[in-house]
Amino acid sequence: MGNTERHQRIIDALREAGRLGVAELAALTGASEMTIRRDLELLATDGVLERYRGGARSLLLRGEEPPFALRAREGQEAKRRIGAEVAGLLADGESVVLDAGTTCLEVARALESRRLTVMPLSLHAANALAAAPRLTLLLPGGRPRPGELSLTGPLTLASLAAVRFDTAVLGCCGLTAADGLTAYDLDDAAVKRAALAAARRVIAVAPAPKLSRTALATVAPADALHTVVTDARAPREETEALDGAGVRVLRV
Repeated sequence: MGNTERHQRIIDALREAGRLGVAELAALTGASEMTIRRDLELLATDGVLERYRGGARSLLLRGEEPPFALRAREGQEAKRRIGAEVAGLLADGESVVLDAGTTCLEVARALESRRLTVMPLSLHAANALAAAPRLTLLLPGGRPRPGELSLTGPLTLASLAAVRFDTAVLGCCGLTAADGLTAYDLDDAAVKRAALAAARRVIAVAPAPKLSRTALATVAPADALHTVVTDARAPREETEALDGAGVRVLRV
């Protein structure tokens, strides 16, 4: 078992059990206890779990958004495919507001060589685009959320109110035909709503685990979205329901 697979198995096991000892994790993964201790130290440094003597505990509470560092490790290949698909939907010269989150970060990486005007709503995406040679970068104001580095607050809302974009690319914590696009954080939801209102077209990026999930804060009904880009594992009943609501669904 490689490092990436072992780390994901540790993360999944802790999410399920809440807390586990080093010996239990060694038995689960087939790795030595010394290797597990190194893994736990690394994952704790990344903010994925909390280390204690003899084991580790998950940092996730019921209904809470998983940490950015944890989400960044999950479904990386699917997120890259989604990012590339979204890049293909954008025409050179477009103005784009790009939401925060790990999937939108992959969209940012797919736009590095494009001739676009982009306002990223996270410092992660802004950093990814800072050296893009043909891209015009617009930076909003706002307060970065710890860990997420997404921008929120009145300065962010004022920045979005001052511009009209061709396309908004929105991430989500949950998306269903019945409940629409939702987010865990109320301030984040307000920024997403402002980005949606500032754009002529709205593309939502939603890896398969986000579909059929509903988070705390409502952002918009499904029919406010023009296109949803998801991956091949997306539940067909949900993609068909979105299609029935008039949303174009692309599986990659």
